[in-house]
Amino acid sequence: MAKYSTQFKLDVIQQFLQGEAGIKAIASEHGLHHSMIKHWRNLYAAHGQAGLEKKSTRYPAERRLQVLEHMWANRLSYRQSAAVFNIRSPSCIPIWERCYHSGGIDALMPRQRGKPKKMPTSQPPQPQPHVDDASRSREELLAEVNFLRMENAYLKKLKGLGSAAARAANDSAQKAQIVGELRQQFLLADLLKLAGLPRSTFYYQQKVAQVADKHQALKRQIRSIFALHQGRYGYRRVTLAIRQLGRQVNHKTVQRQMVQLGLRSLVRPKKYRSYKGEVGQAAANVLQRQFQTQAANQKWVTDVTEFNVAGEKLYLSPVMDLYNGEIVAFETARRPVFKLVSSMLQKALAKLKAKDKPMLHSDQGWQYRMPAYQKMLREKGVAQSMSRKGNCLDNASMESFFAVLKTEFFYLNKFSSIDELQRGIKNYIHYYNHERIKLKLKGLSPVQYRTQPLAT
Repeated sequence: MAKYSTQFKLDVIQQFLQGEAGIKAIASEHGLHHSMIKHWRNLYAAHGQAGLEKKSTRYPAERRLQVLEHMWANRLSYRQSAAVFNIRSPSCIPIWERCYHSGGIDALMPRQRGKPKKMPTSQPPQPQPHVDDASRSREELLAEVNFLRMENAYLKKLKGLGSAAARAANDSAQKAQIVGELRQQFLLADLLKLAGLPRSTFYYQQKVAQVADKHQALKRQIRSIFALHQGRYGYRRVTLAIRQLGRQVNHKTVQRQMVQLGLRSLVRPKKYRSYKGEVGQAAANVLQRQFQTQAANQKWVTDVTEFNVAGEKLYLSPVMDLYNGEIVAFETARRPVFKLVSSMLQKALAKLKAKDKPMLHSDQGWQYRMPAYQKMLREKGVAQSMSRKGNCLDNASMESFFAVLKTEFFYLNKFSSIDELQRGIKNYIHYYNHERIKLKLKGLSPVQYRTQPLAT
């Protein structure tokens, strides 16, 4: 991988933060991949210039385990975890994860650098040339009989593992299993020669098997409790249920086992979160939860929500007028990219008259902190407002609309595709604006309330 100086990285990050061009355009200009610039941006946001400086890439096993546990506990991506712990290459984290699942913390030990010494390959005992049995000693005959017995027992064990295992006869784990079962009858050294298995590999596989079996009873309890409560329990409640049965267990252990088993609470699936750290410039909370207004196009709110259909996701970005709760404009996309928000904003701004200068409130999502987004607002004279970090109540009006949309439309229908969902959302928003009456609007729909004749 090409090496870049700290100053070069700083120049690229500053070019991006100043809004001179998009991240892909900057990456193309410097001959980089855009994911590398994203990684530098995350490191800079979390650690400043120190995150871009070169440092040692060797991490002890305890440090690697700390990174993995933090990633699992907070459900972070590999790139986000690398930014939090100032790790130079995010690609090493999935390697640590695979090593930990296969061999525990011992498998996370850093390997010795340099070219490994070539180990002599173990060869199975070669049959001796035919010699007249009468001329052979008793010890030689006994040794040959013992070898034939050992070979016969080994082949029987191999056949007993089934056809799939037999086809994987070169797998060291299968060989180690057979050798472990026969070592009480035959010498370990002879078995290893017959199997063509290095001694170190045999002991490693034995240790891996012990680690895998260590939590078998706990896994059975977890499956039983998860099935009993029909998937309503997450790892915290599963931990408490196990403790009530008289078994003391750490919640982190239960969480790791549930991840390996693929068990996850169905009550509150992971939601889309647009906050990705201190990227760009945040605005003050000008709205201050003052959701009432006396005229249209004075206070707008916006946010992004996601829908899941058959494993595919759809993202919705609307903007609402707080005067009557009308959806002024909206955009849908299959990925939460910046174009989703910028297209929505262009549609909304196009509906403003020259005298209209609304305030637009949002959360601190990365899209709303982008220089290009803020530039579009400045050009139209729109004041920007942002919720406090991690406080959804500051944008309660938009959250309320999402709840109504999903309760009245999404949860009551079955969708066979994302395209069908997109059409349904478009039809529902038209219904929401023009036909669905609101009590606080005196029994009128948002459009009827906005277009009603003024009282004389």
